[in-house]
Amino acid sequence: MKAGTEQTGDNTDHQGRRRLTPAEREKQIVDGAIRFFAEVGFEGQTRELAKRLGITQPLLYRYFPSKDSLIERVYLEVFVKRWQPGWDVLIVDRSRSLHDRLTQFYREYTRAIFNYEWVRIFMFAGLKGVNINERYLGIVREKLLRPVCTELREMAGLPSPEVVPLTEEELELAWDLHGGMYYMGIRQWIYHLSVPDDLDGHIDRVVGTFLRGAPETLREHFPSLAPNAPSSSGAN
Repeated sequence: MKAGTEQTGDNTDHQGRRRLTPAEREKQIVDGAIRFFAEVGFEGQTRELAKRLGITQPLLYRYFPSKDSLIERVYLEVFVKRWQPGWDVLIVDRSRSLHDRLTQFYREYTRAIFNYEWVRIFMFAGLKGVNINERYLGIVREKLLRPVCTELREMAGLPSPEVVPLTEEELELAWDLHGGMYYMGIRQWIYHLSVPDDLDGHIDRVVGTFLRGAPETLREHFPSLAPNAPSSSGAN
């Protein structure tokens, strides 16, 4: 029998229940794995997962031949697919203020990630050493933090990264903003503490506070590059 397929006969089991199609079965396994790993972490065994799903472990392995392959699929479903392609364009759209862009992004981003499965799987992955965290944070760094730092340079009137490469110190400023947003999810789904009822309004205020301070911090960090700064030769 070909891997990933099921012989369904008349498409019912011996109790008269409709058998799932291969696509439906695969989705059942993936959805169940997301809930399972969010609850027990990546120490959870596929035997227990199969039991919870009401299937045999060999059947599970016909769809995902190893636990690692199942974790990879969970990563794609929970993390990669929730990153919206439009966000890349939004961050660099200079027809809008950076405040508006970041506020819209974080409102949409928190709606995408602030749920039980996303936050807990991310935490468990870090504790277990599964490379989900490293890979996902690489996406965040390249698709969000570096563009944000570039836009902060523009806002501060400083040279672009093409002229003066970004520094790790600049990226840390952007990490501080991003980490604060993410930590609200930790408070809610790990510590079971409350988060602001008016989350959209809170995001607006946090972004505003960040943008009032970050450009000046950058000008202080690169004093020789600030507008009207003396040239390196000392010429007027």
